[in-house]
Amino acid sequence: MAFITANWNPLGEAFYRKAELYEMCWSLRDGLRDCLVAAAPYGGPIALLREPLRCSPSFRPQLEIYSASGVSITSFPWKSGPVVHLGWTIHDELLCIQEDGSVLIYDLFGSFKRHFSMGQEVVQSQVLEAKVFHSPYGTGVAIVTGSSRFTLTTNIDDLKLRRLPEVPGLQGPPSCWAILTQDRQTKVLLATGPDLYILDNTSCTAVCPPGLGPQAGSIVHMCVSFSYKYLALFTDTGHLWTGLSHLQDKMSEVDTKVRMPPKQMVWCRRPKSQQPSVVLMWDRLLLVAGVCNDTIQFPLEDQCICVGELDGVRIISSSNQELLQEVPLVCQDIFKIASMAPGALLLEAHREYEKSSQKADEYLREIKEQSMLGEAVRQCVEAAGHEYDSSTQKSLLRAASFGKCFLTDFSPEPFVSTCRELRVLNAVRDASVGLPLTHTQFKQMTLQVLIDRLVYRQFYPLAIEICRYLKIPDYQGVSRVLKHWASCKVQQKDLSDEAIARAVCLKVGDSPGVSYSHIAAKAYECGRTELAIKLLDYEARSGEQVPLLLKMKRSQLALSKAVESGDTDLVYTVVSYLKNEMNRGDFFMTLRNQPVALSLYRQFCKLQEQETLKDLYNQDDDHQELANYYVTASYREKRLETRLSLLQAAVDEYNKAKNEFAAKATEEEMRLLRFQRKLDDEKGAGLLGLSLQATMEALLALGLHKQAEQLYRDFRVPDKRYWWLKLKSLAEKEEWEELEKFSKSKKSPIGYLAFVEVCMKSNNKYEAKKYVSRVTPEQKVKAHLAVSDLEGAAEVAIERRNESEMGAVLSRCSSSDRLLIDRLNRAKATAAKK
Repeated sequence: MAFITANWNPLGEAFYRKAELYEMCWSLRDGLRDCLVAAAPYGGPIALLREPLRCSPSFRPQLEIYSASGVSITSFPWKSGPVVHLGWTIHDELLCIQEDGSVLIYDLFGSFKRHFSMGQEVVQSQVLEAKVFHSPYGTGVAIVTGSSRFTLTTNIDDLKLRRLPEVPGLQGPPSCWAILTQDRQTKVLLATGPDLYILDNTSCTAVCPPGLGPQAGSIVHMCVSFSYKYLALFTDTGHLWTGLSHLQDKMSEVDTKVRMPPKQMVWCRRPKSQQPSVVLMWDRLLLVAGVCNDTIQFPLEDQCICVGELDGVRIISSSNQELLQEVPLVCQDIFKIASMAPGALLLEAHREYEKSSQKADEYLREIKEQSMLGEAVRQCVEAAGHEYDSSTQKSLLRAASFGKCFLTDFSPEPFVSTCRELRVLNAVRDASVGLPLTHTQFKQMTLQVLIDRLVYRQFYPLAIEICRYLKIPDYQGVSRVLKHWASCKVQQKDLSDEAIARAVCLKVGDSPGVSYSHIAAKAYECGRTELAIKLLDYEARSGEQVPLLLKMKRSQLALSKAVESGDTDLVYTVVSYLKNEMNRGDFFMTLRNQPVALSLYRQFCKLQEQETLKDLYNQDDDHQELANYYVTASYREKRLETRLSLLQAAVDEYNKAKNEFAAKATEEEMRLLRFQRKLDDEKGAGLLGLSLQATMEALLALGLHKQAEQLYRDFRVPDKRYWWLKLKSLAEKEEWEELEKFSKSKKSPIGYLAFVEVCMKSNNKYEAKKYVSRVTPEQKVKAHLAVSDLEGAAEVAIERRNESEMGAVLSRCSSSDRLLIDRLNRAKATAAKK
């Protein structure tokens, strides 16, 4: 324990420590001198641009990007204008802000993404200073120009520039300034001499920090905390004022006894901090000033930069990297000299147990007597999470595991999750990966973001191992990593299409959530169309294949895939696309090679594009369908001449198709139309367009019997149909004499029962009875029953000795017909005996 606390430095009631994160892997000839340096928080990458303002054709500054451990990621000569500031976005994209107000955005590997401008007026006045900040809306950029005007945007992905109001009396740049984010509003806090102003969208407001008198001097440096909650001001008299960023509460005022403005000033505090502090850096001195008015001084041997983190400050030099942070309270309780905290006793008990000493039992008894064993285990587990050294982690976790054995109702979940998380953190902290995350940062960042960062940096095997180790669902874990890996794999130019397609298929397989069409789209974007087609062959969903094939102008293949899928909507989509892209002849020829697509397109044309349908049939020499088209088209025409010409065209096509029946039927239709037109002209009958039967019915209804008979003969209407039509027509018109004459004109082909039934439908029993005697013997019972003649029906049934007919008559008898019922029953019994 004495060794662990050797590098602890007291600050008020708390302690601060510096832990070495890395010996830097880079080799910087001149260190960090004359460099623009930007290091992203949460163990992010580091960007260096040496002599950024020296740009000439003979000298090009080198922009270098490293991991946090100093492993080179990329470097390239800077060929654009002078750079004022470098900064990182929340997505680890590098922002390079130039003097002319242009902001160039590069990814982690130095590939140019895009650029934007901070306004046209900036080109003339030039950018003097710039800052990159993170707001609730995303990554923001703020600049101050040579005309002493501030311009900012709170989200570079949704660019909306805001030019802030002028500051009264400001000539030249302010002595210092910072960005404040309060209540989802972004403001600029600036100092000119001893005066302090806040700029928002509409106004410039003078403010006065509480407790900072005029004797403190001019404000020459300021900084806000990682969370934008706290503010620190440094004056030219060496005083450091700290308070809340809304400038209503003062925390402390410390005399640093150094009048020179610091090169950097960064807040150093952790969540639930006992003693927040501000780190000030000069060329050879690092000063930690706490709100308790105490300070800690660290000498510096080399040029350094400070990077504010959620729970500390990273100090990066050309040779190493350290983390300065307040020692967490739980670690103080366990490792502080002579500590009697439960966690300290449990750790000591485990050490004695490993030595096989009986003192282990004494320590355990002491903890148990205080009923603090559960608290002791919790302290050891929590402290292990805060420790960076893996051997210290193991000692604490072993002690926790040892204490856990003596508890019956202790939940193992915190212990297990901490073990897993520390294993992951130790893996990503390795210098080859270079993500020096603390447990607090990891919890704030979330596991999902950590996986994203590993994937973004192309540490695919490690990302997959972490996903499997933590049992993350495939669609959130392994599948997502493989999807990104495959998207990068298709961009490798040194491998053949076949090799890449095979490698992707072998690695990705049937992983859930991985779309081969997405990977193929990436390949197509890289100009590798053939590779994209090979990858699409592995895509199981045709709905994903077809749109990309169309985008790649592989229409024939897209149509084949759509047809194979059996999805008619997909086929229609492709056909519609082809129709718009191809000339008509090529389009029809393409469809001829795909019968299913052609059939579906014909169905569509029948409903939507009749003229196109005609062209299709002509192209295919399909005389039968073309004739059908002409017949259908004729019904849509109102002029008889046009209709007849279309029907004549249909006859010609039917003849070509050798369909004699259809040709003859069409000719008869034409003859009927002419006949109807003639009668319409002569009689005004309004028959045009009616069917043959409807025409005959209409003629009979109009009393034009001769014309009806002419149709009957000319069109060889069956006798039965004609007799039925005339029978119904005469009955409806109640022309009973004509009906009787008609019945005697010749033997009825439909019999005479029909006459009886039609008369009864017209409620004329008298006329119906006239035809009963003429009905055939087999139908006479039905005829008598139709006219309600039960006596006659019974006579016929008894005479014919037909039991079913007798039963039919009996079913119609009522209780008043007792004599008839008895007679029928006797006859029925007699018939049954025989």
